[in-house]
Amino acid sequence: MNFDLKEIFTASMILFAVIDIIGSIPIIIDLRKKVGHIQSEKASIVAAILMVVFLFVGKEILNLIGIDVNSFAVAGAFIIFFLALEMILGIQLYKDDEPETAAVVPLAFPLIAGAGTMTSILSLRAEYHPINIVIAILINIIFVYIVLKSSKKIEKIIGKQGINVIRKIFGVILLAIAVKLFATNIKGLF
Repeated sequence: MNFDLKEIFTASMILFAVIDIIGSIPIIIDLRKKVGHIQSEKASIVAAILMVVFLFVGKEILNLIGIDVNSFAVAGAFIIFFLALEMILGIQLYKDDEPETAAVVPLAFPLIAGAGTMTSILSLRAEYHPINIVIAILINIIFVYIVLKSSKKIEKIIGKQGINVIRKIFGVILLAIAVKLFATNIKGLF
């Protein structure tokens, strides 16, 4: 067993920044207003399954369509870069259609287990042992579930300004992760 607390902590923080569930609280609150009830349990379980499955078969899926992990990681670095820009600048580059329910779409996918998360998981797989990544995923899913369940209370406590500050801080962290991911994997392409 390659259990490593440092890897778990680092992977957890990377996934926390990419998933950005705190920054998504305004989106979650809007969804709750539009559809009435958010299915927190279902969204969390589906997102966890998607992430763990992609951790173990994502590379094989990429190989099947002829894409190597370095290419996917570089592409993912761009996605993470743009997600970071959205967070830092307060702009929206990707807009989803109006949801009908709030469980699998848009919560589990793409809000929690979206392209940035999947790319990060594959990139983490290149550097860390899978068991540590699975634990990091589970830690994040527990946190996501808690946030989904108590989003109204969190909004009242932190306030809109607090959420914006947290979102910008994690945006800068994500930007640094994107640069590191790009620099590490671009070498493997040449």
